[in-house]
Amino acid sequence: MPAYSEISNLLTQALGLAQPPIAVCLTDSVPAGVALWEGHAPAGCRFWQEAATRVFATTAADHGLCSIGLYTHNLGLSPAAETDLNDALKVFADLTYVRPQDVAAIPVLKSQPKFVVYGPLAEVPVAPDVVLLFVQASQTLILSEASQQLEAGAPPAMGRPACAVIPQAANSGRSALSLGCCGARAYLDALTDDVALYAVPGPAIAAFAERIEALSNANRILRKFHQIRRQEVEAGGTPTVKQSLAALQAAG
Repeated sequence: MPAYSEISNLLTQALGLAQPPIAVCLTDSVPAGVALWEGHAPAGCRFWQEAATRVFATTAADHGLCSIGLYTHNLGLSPAAETDLNDALKVFADLTYVRPQDVAAIPVLKSQPKFVVYGPLAEVPVAPDVVLLFVQASQTLILSEASQQLEAGAPPAMGRPACAVIPQAANSGRSALSLGCCGARAYLDALTDDVALYAVPGPAIAAFAERIEALSNANRILRKFHQIRRQEVEAGGTPTVKQSLAALQAAG
């Protein structure tokens, strides 16, 4: 398998990513040379943005200000966090944002990691459990095509909470699209209105990178083909596929 730095470069170039691929590693120990997180974060999803520039390890306490993230990542709930979770769920229920019957459908990690290591995919010292990509619609197109070819089906499109996309991908071993949630969009500057999240299981990332490179090239060629064909039709023509292909070849 190529090095993670090579895979990261391939994904970034083939998709034209503005943010580097982020590795999420669920571990029982802190890898050598990896520093522990210092400071406070309003929610675990904030670590996805911080991970664009450095590798660090987090504990359950570092996720403590977001009981939802503690819940989805199965990091254990202190009595205070459990109170926060119940208070949040009551507010959500009152707003019919998350109804009591909806809670069971929220993915939760099957494993219970002691640490979550975050960092650029190119730099992480351990194999990622999930690789997270900040993507726009055109990039999601190519990723969904890779998912269909490699997983024999389209990825689920998920909403709140955004952090649930990590257990969804880790538990199922299949990719998933997250449209984010209002919390993540408040906490992450990188999660702008035109950006979504795409989670790929770590063990499958090399195969995804290979398919994405091929599909990106195919989309580039076919996009030009369709642009030429549109121009021909709008000019009054009725070209056959062969004629449009000839025009594509002539255009170089």
